[in-house]
Amino acid sequence: MARPTKANSYQLPANSSATSWYARRGKRLLDVALAAPALLLAAPLLLPVALALAVQNGGPWLFRQPRPGYQGRVFNFYKLQTMPDRHDASGQLLPDAARLPRLGRWVRATSLDELPQLWNVLSGELSLVGPRPLLVQYLPLYSPEQARRHTVRPGITGWAQVNGRNALSWEQKFAFDVWYVEHLSFWLDLRILGRTVARVLGARGIAAPGQATATAFTGTPASSSDFNSPS
Repeated sequence: MARPTKANSYQLPANSSATSWYARRGKRLLDVALAAPALLLAAPLLLPVALALAVQNGGPWLFRQPRPGYQGRVFNFYKLQTMPDRHDASGQLLPDAARLPRLGRWVRATSLDELPQLWNVLSGELSLVGPRPLLVQYLPLYSPEQARRHTVRPGITGWAQVNGRNALSWEQKFAFDVWYVEHLSFWLDLRILGRTVARVLGARGIAAPGQATATAFTGTPASSSDFNSPS
């Protein structure tokens, strides 16, 4: 399996769309202009949902986890905690499917659990649109091509999310992410935001088939070919 190195993991071609004025300046302006009022409008809904989750979980309502962002830099990623920390008789954490109750499943299906990430956007760690930030332990598993997803700021939603989300294979997700990096633009971001609203209302692609959430990424075999993302 090809492993990226620190020297070549996060480089962009000179003519990449991710080096445009919009990518460097305009995208951040759009993020702040939309995220600030969205967080204010969401607050009346966020507070009672957080309280209900605190009751369900027996305390914690906010999930925080280190995630790699732009250029692989790690930040604290926030979500509503939809699953209580339940363990089996040996003290091992139960699988996601066994810990996701009805309320948590509904919060995930409506994507309300993503609302705290608006704070990540205002803090500059996330963008509204970009490749989803994944787990830190996945960093050494990316091929150099897949690692290009870290050449832009990660997002709450992205090209992979509106083209299948967790119903996609990992290779398909990463190919969609790289396609986004290569075609990043104001109009593409608006298109993704519009399609995100439609997908959230339809609650499609929330989980991988047969799973409560996504399966873990274990690396791509060197023999596997990249998935070609349609436009």
